Amino acid sequence: MPVNPAHAIQPPAAVLLERTFALADEAATHAFGERFAQAIESVRAATRQASGASGSNAFHGLQVQLAGDLGAGKTTVVRATLRGLGHTGRVRSPTYTLVEPYVLERPAGELALYHFDLYRFTDPAEWADAGFREYFDSGAICLVEWPQRAGRLLGVPDLVFSLDLDGDGNGRVLVARAYSESGKACLERC
Repeated sequence: MPVNPAHAIQPPAAVLLERTFALADEAATHAFGERFAQAIESVRAATRQASGASGSNAFHGLQVQLAGDLGAGKTTVVRATLRGLGHTGRVRSPTYTLVEPYVLERPAGELALYHFDLYRFTDPAEWADAGFREYFDSGAICLVEWPQRAGRLLGVPDLVFSLDLDGDGNGRVLVARAYSESGKACLERC
């Protein structure tokens, strides 16, 4: 089932890889989040090895945009990914705070992850005024719910996860599209 056109993201770039995942229940969503977390770690390690770098500066971060109606499972995917990366604390929806930061100790070095929720934005200029650009330029993982509220100011993402209810309403369908080589590498490992 396609994502509501009002929530569709149309990045100005070619899709390098597209995959569809049936998430029949919450357990399937958690399993996807675990695979995605492992893919992030794998890409970070491969990038470091390929560049010969010893620090985490070899990995330039990842922007993942999550699209879908209210209740489609965007925050659940973020929670599952954070759990897969070893976060054991509370994972709050940033609906009112706009961004929730996480710093995760990983075998490949510290990883910063920022969870954004732009639902409350009414104009793309609010994103620019909020000063969020620095997060996206820091080599962090940026998971963005409601990215269309920032217009084209976010630029081309590495990945877009479009979530929709499955036909019977019990499960979800996640359509993942990669727009960069690092996004493609992650998606290949999911």
